[in-house]
Amino acid sequence: MHSFTEENYLKTIYHLSSTNSLVVSTNQIAEITNTKAASVTDMLKKLSEKKLINYIRYQGVTLTESGKNAALNIIRKHRLWEFFLVEKLGFKWDEVHDIAEELEHINSESLINRLDDFLGNPSADPHGDPIPDRKGAIQQKKMIRISEMNQSECGIISGVSEHSSIFLKLLEKLGLTLGTHVLVREKIEFDGSVIIQINEQNDQSISRELAKNILIML
Repeated sequence: MHSFTEENYLKTIYHLSSTNSLVVSTNQIAEITNTKAASVTDMLKKLSEKKLINYIRYQGVTLTESGKNAALNIIRKHRLWEFFLVEKLGFKWDEVHDIAEELEHINSESLINRLDDFLGNPSADPHGDPIPDRKGAIQQKKMIRISEMNQSECGIISGVSEHSSIFLKLLEKLGLTLGTHVLVREKIEFDGSVIIQINEQNDQSISRELAKNILIML
């Protein structure tokens, strides 16, 4: 069993290693966790002693196999709880992250497996992020950002790469939620904004920031 802080570090290292590079720096972790570098170093030493990470000072961090499995287990619990909160308790997708952050630390494997079965073994959470199965396997869907799409390309909104409440509320307001059909009408070179058609109906101009954080399955 790991402490809350250890679990949060493992999850952070996993996310950083999967989005940037396999080797994660102390400064990257400090920035994400809003923690002083010295405190991060102390925690990394503890995780290294438990053989959850490979850590060499000034050279960065990688997860060991057991560290990766632990991280995936935490992520699985977090995303299952988010799915439960939205689908069964009626929370909105912008309200569930902080609650799931608390629930993910419940250490009952039988509870999580029953929750998974109760929910019908969903493959993705309310934000489109894949849910690891009980063996840690993830069904990765190939998605691209709206900002990477070409003019006249279309697809379905299947995920987001930004999870802040303010961002998700804006998407809801604009009608850009999961399952929405999007067609790229025009890409504006001047400011990186994109004019899209939503659900084969109205056209909408979205900013570069929105376009790079909405994930589409073509």
